[in-house]
Amino acid sequence: MLVYAISDQHGLLPEIEEAHDLLLIGGDICPVDDHTVEYQRDWLDTEFRAWLEQIPAKRIVGVAGNHDMVFDIAATYRPIFEPLRPPGIKPPDDLPWTYLQDQSVIINGYKIHGTPWQPIFFNWAFNLDEEHLAEKFQLIDDDVNILISHGPPQGYGDLTSQGVRVGSSSLLAKIKEVKPELVVCGHIHEAHGSYDLAEQQTKIVNATIVDLAYQNVYLPTRLELPDRNA
Repeated sequence: MLVYAISDQHGLLPEIEEAHDLLLIGGDICPVDDHTVEYQRDWLDTEFRAWLEQIPAKRIVGVAGNHDMVFDIAATYRPIFEPLRPPGIKPPDDLPWTYLQDQSVIINGYKIHGTPWQPIFFNWAFNLDEEHLAEKFQLIDDDVNILISHGPPQGYGDLTSQGVRVGSSSLLAKIKEVKPELVVCGHIHEAHGSYDLAEQQTKIVNATIVDLAYQNVYLPTRLELPDRNA
C-alpha cells in the first residue's frame, strides 16, 4: 500500500503527482496569515477543497493542528478564542476527506486513529496539559495500526531548535502500549524526519513540509506499507 504523509502545510498545497492509496495529513492545514474562523472556513471550502479534489489518492485522512482554530472552536468552547469566534462558524462538513478527532476509521485493513491534541503551546488550538492529554489518548484503541497525531511523542520528532524536547510523555506511553506500525505527526518544524521506536516495530514520521520560517523545504513523505487486503 502506497502512502504519502504531510503535516504543517500552513496554507501550502503541495503537488503530489504519483497515484497512491492513502494520504495522511497531520494538521496545521490553514494559512498562518489569518487565524479568524471565518477566513479559515472559507479557505477550507475553496482552496483546500480544490486541492483535495485533485490529489491522486484513493483515500485522504487527516487531523487538525494547533493553528486550525475553526476545528477546535467547532468542537470545544474556549474563551481564549472569543475575539476570533463569531457564533456558529464551523469547518465545511463535506470536504472529500475523512477528518478524525479522537476517532478511528478502517481503510485497506488498517485501523487509523486521529488525534489533534498536544502539550500546551502558547494559547493555540487543541492544547492540553499532560493529565488531560492522557485522557484523550486513552481513546486510542489497542488495535490501532496507524496513528495520526499533530503533536509528536516525547523523544521522537520533538527536538526544537533550542535543544528542548517538547513531545508528549503520555502520547509516548500510549504508543508503547498500543504498538502501532506507523505514527504520523508534525508540529515541530525543525524535527522533520523518520524515527524508529527501538523497543518495538513502530515508525514515527514527523512529516512537516515547512521549516521554522514557514518555507516549504520538505517534500511529502512517501511510505510503503504491507497490503493487508492481498
